[in-house]
Amino acid sequence: MKIGIIDSGLGGLTVLKECLKQLPEHTYLYYADSDNAPYGAKSKEAVYKLTKAAVDFLVEKEADIIVIACNTATSAAATLLRQSYDLPIIGMEPALKPALLLAKNRRVLVTATHLTLQEQKFCDLITSLDACGLTDCVGLTDLVTFAESGIFSRDVVLPFLMTAFADFDLSVYGSVVLGCTHFPLFREYFEEIFPAGVVIVDGAVGTVNRIKEFVTCVSDAPSVTFFVSGLPLADEVLMNRIQDILGREAI
Repeated sequence: MKIGIIDSGLGGLTVLKECLKQLPEHTYLYYADSDNAPYGAKSKEAVYKLTKAAVDFLVEKEADIIVIACNTATSAAATLLRQSYDLPIIGMEPALKPALLLAKNRRVLVTATHLTLQEQKFCDLITSLDACGLTDCVGLTDLVTFAESGIFSRDVVLPFLMTAFADFDLSVYGSVVLGCTHFPLFREYFEEIFPAGVVIVDGAVGTVNRIKEFVTCVSDAPSVTFFVSGLPLADEVLMNRIQDILGREAI
């Protein structure tokens, strides 16, 4: 099958990497809207239009399944897009449910972009899980900008995170949700900051499990093709970043 994956940039590669691990026998079309990243700093209307353009593009490329590998784009666009297309559209949401289970009655800290945290969809998720009294949130949209700019340096990222968490007592948390697909690219810094025993949770595995519900056949020639805002990937620097994230043997 041909699986289309959409993200504002490089974050969705964390989902693609899990796909290649669990479902390597398929054809993948990866759409990075790097020209318009980050989505988390834009209006809901702007994110919807950009996401729809990406879906339209992948539909024209004959994708059988669309994966919106971006929590922000999912919250802003997935519901409306499912009303407009016949093919499966799989979205993402912060992995709060597994994080609550793993926290073992301790508090959960959800990190995401500011737009994701402000959306009614996220508020409804917290309410549906009866997690209002156990959940704290912090917006880390700048991590998306770091990732898209190739900034992974400890000297830059660690001070940013320490400042962002300065008002939180990190000892009270049992789990931390990486509620943006870019954030697992910085997992090592989260692990350094939070006390031992705090579980770091992201949604890639859950998303791939959802994809498995829709795949029906394998591809004759499995492959991965990359597009940047509607054009074939031609930027050598960006390709090197992609290879560093996925592993050069993957592509």
